[in-house]
Amino acid sequence: MKIGFIGCGSIAKTMAITIREMHNSEIELYAVSARDINKAEEFKREYGGVVAYGSYEELCEDPNVDLVYVATPHSHHYRHTMLALTHNKAVLCEKAFMVNEEEAEACISFAREHKLLLVEAIWTRFMPSRRIVNDLVKSNIIGEISSLSANLGYNLRKVERLLRPELCGGALMDVGIYPLNFALMVFGDDYLRIEASALKTELGVDREDDYTLYYKDRVAHLHCTMSAITDRRGYIYGDNGYIRVDNVNNPHNIRVYDRNYRMLKDITVPQQVTGYEYQLLECNECLKKGLTESISMPLSESLFVMKTLDRIRAINKIKYPME
Repeated sequence: MKIGFIGCGSIAKTMAITIREMHNSEIELYAVSARDINKAEEFKREYGGVVAYGSYEELCEDPNVDLVYVATPHSHHYRHTMLALTHNKAVLCEKAFMVNEEEAEACISFAREHKLLLVEAIWTRFMPSRRIVNDLVKSNIIGEISSLSANLGYNLRKVERLLRPELCGGALMDVGIYPLNFALMVFGDDYLRIEASALKTELGVDREDDYTLYYKDRVAHLHCTMSAITDRRGYIYGDNGYIRVDNVNNPHNIRVYDRNYRMLKDITVPQQVTGYEYQLLECNECLKKGLTESISMPLSESLFVMKTLDRIRAINKIKYPME
């Protein structure tokens, strides 16, 4: 699987390092592209690749590229994903998948019509930790579950793309998507209603968000911020104990406690390269098997997440300039 990168930012660098350190002969960083050919050449020299392009169109026209990895800001995901799809390329697009449900629906419809692989790169969906947590929940080790909580926060106040509305800045689309996905992976999609609130910057992007999903007999309390450091933990609460997940952004340790707060299990997740390797491995398998959707993150789920993000933004009156 020869991969072509659209974008050469920080997340693309991590993906490039992942590919290099995987030492997997089936997965190759083949091409990189940027709007500035010098930036693309510099990226290729430092992180690998066979060819560099000064335009995204040139990369998509390269017949050797099997999978296009879209690593540009959220605001550009639709444009760059459609560019790759219209050139008959499979696509792995970074989270948040698109700006809104409308864009997501358009890309999904095109990919399905033309039988092209399209996958959202929300890495926690592909990690072994997901199965570990869900197996613990199904085992009834903490009894009947009634609620969960999850938070994720970093001091990102100087990250320019998160400050700018035209780049779909704010905490929700960048870090808030992880607590949301944590809740959906554990409780599923059949919530009944959402409550949400946000604190905004002077430019109108959200710097902190609280959002709660109410299910028939369960509730998920979620929080994200780009203004402060949080403990990044997820908790699942039952009538006979609770599960603690350290770092919902990239779980590394999972602990189970009984009703007397005694630890029953202390699980360290399998050693990883960066955590990005799991989505690459699944994309490679999808291409080999002729699949057009990921099993770990099907397109219906990506669309549902976008709908939920739209609902949260609507409650908080957050609208991006391109909408």
